[in-house]
Amino acid sequence: MNLTNPFLDLDGDKLREECGVFGAINAADASAVAALGLHALQHRGQEAAGIISYDGTEFFARRGLGHVADNFSSSEAIAEMPGFMAAGHVRYSTTGGSGLRNIQPLYADLAAGGFAVAHNGNISNAKMLRDDLVKRGAIFQSTSDTEVIIHLVATSRYPTLIDRLTDALRMVEGAYSLIVMTPEGMIACRDPLGIRPLVMGRLGDAVLFASETVAFDVTGAEFVRQVDPGEVVRVNFDGEIGSLRPFGNNPSRPCIFEHVYFSRPDSVFDGRSVYSARKAIGAQLAIESPADVDLVIPVPDSGVPAAIGYAQQSGIPFELGIIRSHYVGRTFIQPSDSIRHSSVKRKHNANRGLVEGKRIVLIDDSIVRGTTSMKIVEMMRDAGASEVHFRVASPPTAHSCFYGVDTPERSKLLAARMEVEPMREFIKADSLAFVSIDGLYRAVGSKPRNKACPQFCDACFTGDYPTSLTDLHARHEAAAQLSFPVHKVA
Repeated sequence: MNLTNPFLDLDGDKLREECGVFGAINAADASAVAALGLHALQHRGQEAAGIISYDGTEFFARRGLGHVADNFSSSEAIAEMPGFMAAGHVRYSTTGGSGLRNIQPLYADLAAGGFAVAHNGNISNAKMLRDDLVKRGAIFQSTSDTEVIIHLVATSRYPTLIDRLTDALRMVEGAYSLIVMTPEGMIACRDPLGIRPLVMGRLGDAVLFASETVAFDVTGAEFVRQVDPGEVVRVNFDGEIGSLRPFGNNPSRPCIFEHVYFSRPDSVFDGRSVYSARKAIGAQLAIESPADVDLVIPVPDSGVPAAIGYAQQSGIPFELGIIRSHYVGRTFIQPSDSIRHSSVKRKHNANRGLVEGKRIVLIDDSIVRGTTSMKIVEMMRDAGASEVHFRVASPPTAHSCFYGVDTPERSKLLAARMEVEPMREFIKADSLAFVSIDGLYRAVGSKPRNKACPQFCDACFTGDYPTSLTDLHARHEAAAQLSFPVHKVA
């Protein structure tokens, strides 16, 4: 890419949520409601989308690569999925890779009948479980970790489907929010620590589930409550709602990056407006790391709320010094680096007349590899900014995520390789600062971080993973065994 060009793609260097889920039961045209909900969750996954519906007798499925609108915008597409129950999924792959066979919801015919599942998260012992299932004769149709859950349910010896599901979930570790459809109704459940989000709503007589509350806004539904960590919610076709808590009561650890970046600003996460939380993070950043500048400029679009908070707290004018074209297609629908970088779309432009001769502070939500931040700084200098300072509305991202977020391996994370000052030199800013972990906690309405029992999953910042990472440890052990010393024979 020509770094001197004022147009710049900023999407190749961001953390990506793996997916979003949506479910509706006892809804007229349930698949149409699901398609609307998925539209609102499109930011959580742009690689593929799928919907499965049920009409009381038969399950119907439609899946495709690309955006929701590419697959479900026509009346003909919706007509292919009749019924009063539907579940949908948008995907940005980490585990399993891309391809039609990994597009969710996944479906299987079990002894108890049809079983469809949409999964947000990542099972961190999926390989171990899969290897054991294959040894026992299981035949997998996909490379997705979600299919492990289906096989565990199928092979469970418990008599009822709900008991088989909870038996299966006791064997998995990691993070999950699940929407399951069976001939008996819909089941929604969340991992015992509540790492991945899941909320419940109502639309008339229909009960809805979604990754974010914004999906209810779009469908006209009313937000009821979040599905609690470790809770299993059952809804039948008579509208009866039951709740089970088979995993006991554990301190919750929701992903704090939902506040920082993943959720849409108009969603409510963990009881708080995401937009308000991001403004508060920006204000906290201004308190901790002030900058003597003329303008506060967000890196669009994710840095905007934090930049507003920074400007309001500091009294420095907020301006749009980088203009984004919203008429250029997204460039991150493909997860592989080689494809993403070869299909770069130039869609950001420095507002030269505004920044020329000015001291500016750029506000962004995070720094991952650092290459994008470096290009942004260079772009602003090329536009004539006299000083370019950089402030980040999250702590340094120094650790990979194993709970459903697409992060690079740790060796590619800038903060894993450098302290703050070398990072500043790398991105060529005049100064660089991140909000502190306690400041982040305070901004999202929590007490300072409790090191003995943190209130959020913040492993990407602290390295404090809340669950075992069985598959990762197994890979490390295998690598260590292959790296045995070789002694020369005299």
